[in-house]
Amino acid sequence: SGMDIGNNHGIDPGVVDFDAVGVWMDGQGLPRGPIERASLVPGGSQNVLIRFTRGGREYVLRRGPAHLRPASNNVIRREMRLLAALAGTDVPHPSFIAGCPDETVLGDAVFYLMEPVDGFGPGLGLPPLQASDPSLRHQMGLEAVSAIAALGRVDYQAVGLGDYGKPEGFLERQVPRWLAELKTYNALPGYPGPQIPGLHDVARWLDANRPAKWFPGIIHGDYHFGNIMFAHDSGRVAAVVDWEMSTIGDPLLDLGWILAMWPGTLDTPQTEPPLGPSLGKAGGLPSRDEVIGRYAAGSTRDTGGVTWYEVLACFKQGIVLEGSHARAFAGLAPKEIGNRLHATTMALFKKANQLIASN
Repeated sequence: SGMDIGNNHGIDPGVVDFDAVGVWMDGQGLPRGPIERASLVPGGSQNVLIRFTRGGREYVLRRGPAHLRPASNNVIRREMRLLAALAGTDVPHPSFIAGCPDETVLGDAVFYLMEPVDGFGPGLGLPPLQASDPSLRHQMGLEAVSAIAALGRVDYQAVGLGDYGKPEGFLERQVPRWLAELKTYNALPGYPGPQIPGLHDVARWLDANRPAKWFPGIIHGDYHFGNIMFAHDSGRVAAVVDWEMSTIGDPLLDLGWILAMWPGTLDTPQTEPPLGPSLGKAGGLPSRDEVIGRYAAGSTRDTGGVTWYEVLACFKQGIVLEGSHARAFAGLAPKEIGNRLHATTMALFKKANQLIASN
């Protein structure tokens, strides 16, 4: 039975019951046979990734966390819908195979199957080839930007994502939405409130300088090197992963986001930034101007106002990371992690204030 650990490859049957998966796969017309070489794939997110082979084909199964949260299944349903919509576009992404939006198959969790990505994540360190060749790292930086420009070119209505987000008022919503999020942290016991220099100056500047005209498209929502996989033998992007924050909004925010989080550009002397330290240390990445130029070359969007989006990204990501700092005060997250992320929040707001001053 699926409860037999030997038959379940040492993976907790509460996380995935391979008997149930096999029966469901048979119903999808996928190749039959025993499920082999199953293993948990370590990932940055809470969602579970399991790689396995069946009938001569390799798969990666993705589901929500072992302990589902109220929104987990909806996030996974959105992700499978998005990946299916990207098929046939020139956006590098994990190829979608089949999805199970039904919660009754896998003990309350919806899940989907995708092709394994042949590539590495630079957030976990660089392979010898990329570590030794600055021109290859330069290429990686440019290709990461080309991938996000390609995403911004997709006609979201034509690929069936017309109702995937609410673009009306997207930019107007951002500042109030994140200030409201910051306010919720005050409910956490022990949290003294946000001690973030320039917080309200940045919020006021964003409201006063909001772009008047923009064109909706698909946004990834958390675009940085920790969510990009690269080919082993070149600077090519193998796949953009972790689409759980994706929606329909202003794609220039993804450009602002990768600039805000660009390795080596955050002033956090006491700690490494949590994302892609090895790339920043190694150096060789394109400059900010090269990044913007590369995006402009692959886009009809006006990149002249990109500073606004980069400041918004610093503001939003700084507030998100401050949440872990606040939870640490309440004993809900390790103090050390809370302090490290707070240092990154401070660095992001410092960067935002510098961008505003130089704009």
